Amino acid sequence: MTSLTRPRRAFAHRLDVKVSPYLYIAPFFLLFGAVGLFPLVYTAYVSMTDWNLLDTGRDWVGLANYAELMADPYFWNALFNTVSLWLLSTVPQLLAALFIAHMLNRSLKAKTFFRMGVLLPNVTSIVAVTIIFAQLFGRDFGMVNWLLGVFGAEPIDWAAGTLSSHLAISLIVIWRWTGYNALIYLAAMQAIPGHLYEAATIDGAGQVTQFWRITIPLLRPTIIFTAVVSTIGGLQIMAEPLLFQAGTGNPTGGSDRQFQTVALYLYEQGFARYEFGYASAIAWTLAVVIVIMALVNFTITRRIKSA
Repeated sequence: MTSLTRPRRAFAHRLDVKVSPYLYIAPFFLLFGAVGLFPLVYTAYVSMTDWNLLDTGRDWVGLANYAELMADPYFWNALFNTVSLWLLSTVPQLLAALFIAHMLNRSLKAKTFFRMGVLLPNVTSIVAVTIIFAQLFGRDFGMVNWLLGVFGAEPIDWAAGTLSSHLAISLIVIWRWTGYNALIYLAAMQAIPGHLYEAATIDGAGQVTQFWRITIPLLRPTIIFTAVVSTIGGLQIMAEPLLFQAGTGNPTGGSDRQFQTVALYLYEQGFARYEFGYASAIAWTLAVVIVIMALVNFTITRRIKSA
């Protein structure tokens, strides 16, 4: 081996060690830049323009769209509906998922069948599910009102009221996502060492005590994860309220906008009124709201871990 070959090989080795890791991860960042970062930056630019798809011009207006949005009562109504639906669906959903996971973690026959069964609502088409639920909650011929009539209650126009529509839509979300979260909890429960339960049993602790004193504390990171993911998904809810009004796909979310969410209001402005600038401002405002909620969850996470 010549004296010139050794430096070249050493240089090639150093180059391979330092450059290769960046080349391996480069495809992800190139793809993210093309389909993630660029649309994000471009939406921020569009949000500062007065751009209607039916017009040829595009005027720079700065923060005028955001100022108009802060004074828009329809936006605040949509934000209230979004938070209401999120609260009504997330809390019962996670509690039900915990209970189902606890049941599936016990000695049951045909455990695989039941575990696959709880995931079926999540793999079902959301369009088909929402349309079916809209029929179930129908005012005149819905099965829910029929059951209420059996017990002597008056029929309810579920889509007409704010609370009734929120309860119905939240039930769709709960039905769809409870099984998914239950399997996440089940996986975390199976990672808990069995000797902890054996020691608790020897000490005389019952099933309920073991659940609250052992299972729940060790599931805290998983519960926080599902809470954060459910928060992000709940604040972006769109398909359920869009199709709930008898499957009509009305973007106003009811006759009085009683269940119009922020994502649905964005859809109305962008694809019904073609106000792309205003819709982009709504999109960025919603992103800020989601980030704030994520920071709140992060703060709670740190406090729980330090407790």
